[in-house]
Amino acid sequence: QVQVVQSGGGLVQPGGSLRLSCAVSGINFRIGTMGWYRQAPGRQREFVASIASDGSPIYRDSIEGRFTISRDNAKNTMYLQMTTLRPEDTAVYSCNADGYLDGLFRTYWGQGTQVTVSS
Repeated sequence: QVQVVQSGGGLVQPGGSLRLSCAVSGINFRIGTMGWYRQAPGRQREFVASIASDGSPIYRDSIEGRFTISRDNAKNTMYLQMTTLRPEDTAVYSCNADGYLDGLFRTYWGQGTQVTVSS
């Protein structure tokens, strides 16, 4: 069984920083690309950033330079370091992990975590 557990998030003032973590566990699950998404109230979920197994990142245009995605393959954990946060970054942030389980391609999601940027 594969589990994806998120940690981090919370309330921060504009201009502040937060770090999110996303840990994947599961026997026989070969992790490929991992990613972060967010959903603000009344809006559709949107892509934030992703990172391939070789560490190559892709970012949403509006967050590039403020957020940094990284991963520790030895720990099967991905991180999102968020700086210079803005009120419009307020959303539920969710992570996912793509990969192969027993030869079949699968995508697993974390439970989501609230990030609120407000003074």
